[in-house]
Amino acid sequence: MAKTQVLDKHGKATSEIELPDAVFGYPVKSHLLYEAAISFEANQRRGTASTKTRAEVSGSNRKPWRQKGTGRARAGATRSPLWRHGGTTFGPRPKDYGYELPAAARRNALKSALAAKQAESRLLILEDLKLGAAKTKEAAALLKGLKIDAGLLVDGRDNAVLFMAVRNIPKVKAVAWQRINTHDVLAAKWLVISAPAFAALMEKLK
Repeated sequence: MAKTQVLDKHGKATSEIELPDAVFGYPVKSHLLYEAAISFEANQRRGTASTKTRAEVSGSNRKPWRQKGTGRARAGATRSPLWRHGGTTFGPRPKDYGYELPAAARRNALKSALAAKQAESRLLILEDLKLGAAKTKEAAALLKGLKIDAGLLVDGRDNAVLFMAVRNIPKVKAVAWQRINTHDVLAAKWLVISAPAFAALMEKLK
């Protein structure tokens, strides 16, 4: 079982932690990562594009003129799609584009993403991610100590101070380990996770 260093907030090693083979020994499956990322993006789509059919546009159902004898083309209603201000034929309607991968596929995709980050040496495990105050300068000081400028910070959902402190920093995002997903891991330049959150996440992925 491989090991990696646990760092303090200044990037100095303080101890070591084991990397479970069940997660970090999992092969990096590119197609599974692709499917997980596409599923995430599809679930973010609002799908609110909409047009009005002939039943929804304003106008009367009265026949504009009699069927025969006027010399004009037949017309049954002013709301016809053939008319200006008429309804739209086969236009976009509100739609849910989301779909879910099987739970096992989502779990294995996250394993692949974590294994890939470790292989790239872009996984940092910290003793903790607690800040003194929910201020941007506190989060900026943490990032400066670790010598990183972009990444995903992962801790428990009770660390509200961290989540608030990083909100105004570009290219930096903080999430609870309970809500970590493959898309965020792949999109992050660095993955920084606290030791307690790492242990809990590994237990969940076993």
